[in-house]
Amino acid sequence: MLPYQLLSGTYLGWALGRNDSSNIFGPAIAAKAMKLSHAVILCASFVVIGSMVQGAGGFATLGSLTSLSVSMAFITSLSSAFTVTAMNLLKLPASTSQAMVGSLLCAGLLQQKLDMLNLDKVLLCWVATPLAAACLAYAGYKLIGLLINALPINIFTQDRLVRIGLICAGAYSAYALGANNVANVTGVYVASSLLEPRLAALLGGVCIALGVWSFSKKVMLTVGRRLVALDSYSAFITILAVGLTVHFFAFVGVPVSTSQAVIGAVLGIGLLKGVQTINLKILFLVLFGWIGTPLIAMLLTFGLFTIYNVII
Repeated sequence: MLPYQLLSGTYLGWALGRNDSSNIFGPAIAAKAMKLSHAVILCASFVVIGSMVQGAGGFATLGSLTSLSVSMAFITSLSSAFTVTAMNLLKLPASTSQAMVGSLLCAGLLQQKLDMLNLDKVLLCWVATPLAAACLAYAGYKLIGLLINALPINIFTQDRLVRIGLICAGAYSAYALGANNVANVTGVYVASSLLEPRLAALLGGVCIALGVWSFSKKVMLTVGRRLVALDSYSAFITILAVGLTVHFFAFVGVPVSTSQAVIGAVLGIGLLKGVQTINLKILFLVLFGWIGTPLIAMLLTFGLFTIYNVII
């Protein structure tokens, strides 16, 4: 029987999968380039593969931010899950990475044990994520477009080629999601010595996959339609840019936000098409989510820590 402390990690994995599947396949769904059922199957499958093959890389980074007991791992994971769920209810793409780091930051302050050097590394990667995705989307839109237009094929074949690219890019981005973000789900349990890395990667990947099956269509449309209207080709470039960005940071060993990556990529496309195509109201709501997510997670961690100490 699994320890009860893992329940919060299971919940967080579900919340992450529910939120981040919209970041991976939201643009394709909004562009009506892929069936929902196909997107869900692809995303769930490759998330688990990515978690198992490359997911352990981020465990050390999160574990180094502060020392964690099993009870504190439970609290930080639960507060992160509550935060992501709340942002989903507000129809905003939330950053699980920001929620978890906000929770760990509060835990470190409460215990007076916080590694500022690794925190700076995480914050730097947060800033770099949307910028990198925007640059990749901007450059990719032009370069891949030139390559496709140079091929001796008609417009119908071009459309089929883009749709195949969407499927491949989606599978790759789902793999990158598992490789990068599984540390957010079960990394605290590795740090507290409750789980060994291999089991933590498997458990986290399965929990994320379960969340994928209950994705939020409303959040998908916020990302893929309301911020900037995307056609099939734009959706392909966006998903590819997200996958490349998130996968790069998986090699660095820092869990980053697919929400930040997809918004950066979509904005890169928007800037290419013209600033007037960007819905500034939705952009401000998304930015509010970025700022509010770690703050809400910190407050929840403090509250849960206080309640836990009173009860125990």
